[in-house]
Amino acid sequence: MHYLLFYEVGEDYVSKRAPHRALHLEMAWKASERGEVVLGGALANPVDGVVILFQGNSPEVAEKFAKADPYVTSGIVKRWYVREWTTVAGKDAATPVRPNAASTTSGNS
Repeated sequence: MHYLLFYEVGEDYVSKRAPHRALHLEMAWKASERGEVVLGGALANPVDGVVILFQGNSPEVAEKFAKADPYVTSGIVKRWYVREWTTVAGKDAATPVRPNAASTTSGNS
């Protein structure tokens, strides 16, 4: 299963994250090495949020990450939430649906 962690950030996010960035990135890379984080990064133009893609059996891994993240604990992140993402296309899709099956499956994409 895939889960997206969304961060909504406040004004001056880029400058405010600077003192916390090394620890945040260390956490993210360690989670990646454990197979939990697939991809992550800030939204661009404008830099007004962050999205981190997790894989696991429940949203708990993403929730635990957010609760310990210095971006959250320092107040830089104004709001965070996790959404389950039904991935259906691509080599790492959790629930792959091939074109021949798409006509019999609804709601997956």
